[in-house]
Amino acid sequence: MGGNGRELSILGKTMLTLKVGTKFRSAVCDTQIMVVRGIAEPLDLRCGGAPMLAPGAEPAVGSILDEAFAEGTLIGKRYIDETDRIELLCTKGGKGSLSLGTAPLLVKQPKALPSSD
Repeated sequence: MGGNGRELSILGKTMLTLKVGTKFRSAVCDTQIMVVRGIAEPLDLRCGGAPMLAPGAEPAVGSILDEAFAEGTLIGKRYIDETDRIELLCTKGGKGSLSLGTAPLLVKQPKALPSSD
């Protein structure tokens, strides 16, 4: 695996270490992301229900988009997990949705700017 991230396989699941600046791409759609904030522990990062890949990696034969994870990703949006431990920036949108395992990631809401009274 290239870049700063590491790939680890545990019980048949691909687990990724999300280091800041590391880029990943979907195995089943056009989605590409970059890690803005990560944690040291390996995570089951997916898009469209399939494990995310390093930019140069080839998807497994027969990888298809899981309709349960087909809400799409939007370029320029930031995605976070429920506990706000990780933050991913979508650099290329696609048909698949991002998740940690089966838990969908959320679009991060922008912070309100203070009023300039």
